[in-house]
Amino acid sequence: MLWIKAFHIISVISWFAGIFYLPRLFVYHALSEDSISQERFKIMERKLYNGIMTPSAIATLGSGAWLLSYGFWGNWMIAKLCLVLLVLVFHIWCGLIINQFKRNQNQRSHVFYRVMNEAPVLVLVAIVILVVVKPIF
Repeated sequence: MLWIKAFHIISVISWFAGIFYLPRLFVYHALSEDSISQERFKIMERKLYNGIMTPSAIATLGSGAWLLSYGFWGNWMIAKLCLVLLVLVFHIWCGLIINQFKRNQNQRSHVFYRVMNEAPVLVLVAIVILVVVKPIF
């Protein structure tokens, strides 16, 4: 079980690295004005999403489900799973934004993406507190 837990933590770190970096790429992409930069950001976003984030998300969810089979249940876990669902929705939303940029249909400013970049931090803090403290509520 410790190997599964270690793999789960590694995959969570990898997933969140992408979750933190991709909206930052959106900031720079929204600011770019020349086609060479825009095409470069499209490639970077696609590779990050498809090559790192999505496999890490799958590994996180798979190893998390495996750990749940050992019986880690409680109110804190239910709250954590709700937050994980939010992260998954955020992940899918990022994929939709990538498609907007790919079609040159982005309508949002760099300021929007700067704010978007901060939201996952709050969710990660809450998840870590739930896992470590396991509050009773």
